[in-house]
Amino acid sequence: MKTKRQTVVAFWPAVVLCGTTSALWAGGFRLPDQDAFATGRGEAFVATADNPAAIYYNPAGISQLKGNNLRAGVYGIYLDPTYTPPGGGPTFHNESKLHAIPQIYYTYSAKDFPVSFGLGVYAPFGLGLQWSEDTGFRTAGIRSDLVCDTINPVVAFKLIPSLAIAGGIMVNYANLDLQEGLTPIPGNDLFRFTGDSWAVGYNLGILWQPHEKISLGATFRSATKQHLTGRTQSEMDSVQPYTYSSATADFPFPLDAAFGVSFRPTQKWNLEFDADYTDWTTLQTVTFHQTTPPPIVPVSDIPVTFDWQSSWYFEFGATRYFDNGWHVSAGYIFNENSIPDAHYTPLVTDLDKHFFSIGVGFKGKRLDFDIAYQFGYGPTHTVTGSAPPFGYPPTYHPADGDYSFISHAIAASVGWRF
Repeated sequence: MKTKRQTVVAFWPAVVLCGTTSALWAGGFRLPDQDAFATGRGEAFVATADNPAAIYYNPAGISQLKGNNLRAGVYGIYLDPTYTPPGGGPTFHNESKLHAIPQIYYTYSAKDFPVSFGLGVYAPFGLGLQWSEDTGFRTAGIRSDLVCDTINPVVAFKLIPSLAIAGGIMVNYANLDLQEGLTPIPGNDLFRFTGDSWAVGYNLGILWQPHEKISLGATFRSATKQHLTGRTQSEMDSVQPYTYSSATADFPFPLDAAFGVSFRPTQKWNLEFDADYTDWTTLQTVTFHQTTPPPIVPVSDIPVTFDWQSSWYFEFGATRYFDNGWHVSAGYIFNENSIPDAHYTPLVTDLDKHFFSIGVGFKGKRLDFDIAYQFGYGPTHTVTGSAPPFGYPPTYHPADGDYSFISHAIAASVGWRF
């Protein structure tokens, strides 16, 4: 039977799990893929922003749209990060590979009126990973799910024909479900945290066309803090049956800002480069609180250090337009790693990544559509010196090993103007 100290030791990795959610593919756990046309262009859309998905990419862009515009889409991904233990051995694959993220946008611009309105519903963050229990790092995580939805009304003002600004309110809902083992050895033990919350932030945008061939855009989305309220669930076979406690955690979601420049040498070509910054430095220390700690996890307030680093997306995209309404696009993204080895977690498997995409679409008088394919690749990242959980010997580094990343994604969007 475990001693009290041993149960505290076993509980510590569970707390770490609560603070290190995993990404569908982005640095940290961002999801920048919010429209098929933009995805086909490598998400280089801040300075173009000429469909209703501008609500996410740059809300000032909705000032370019006329009348009523409705656009809906879905981003479906096959996610396959892998892990190989130090010194070799079997390679483990993520067991929760398929995910789908929907989005919908609506905009309205009255004729000869310099104000446009928009409403978007999308998922700017998310996760979904599940690992086998015999990886050797089950104390660092087994399974995680995050649903994060944003309702985003915006208003854009066309100050002069070549310059527009915009702002909006982001109402964010987050629901987090995380599971891990209490000991390194597979068995009938479990720790689970579930919680949800609402938070409010804002987004801003500006779009300026100083020359008919050049367009400049910038956008900003504020940080928010989710006060997750829910419960913990723990079990230790032969020691403690399932036990529950009310639990909370204040979890920061980062601000991000992007700048883009679009060059259109002719009406048939649009080339764009964007730099997109995410301030993950807000994720430093998170304190998890159990209101009534059960005997198996008898700790109330536990601060957890993350020490995440800010990171960038560098995005390049090109679109070729044809006279019959069709267009084709291609794009590339480089995404920087955000998590240092000392606080690495298999539930994120965050590493430098490269994304390549192609897309095709059609724009008619009333209806349009786009479809894109995206391939993601992360070269092997070797983690050494990951910090041991509290109470474990300094030689225990559960997150050490080789991590790599592959993904395949299809994005589809359909629009209607009326």
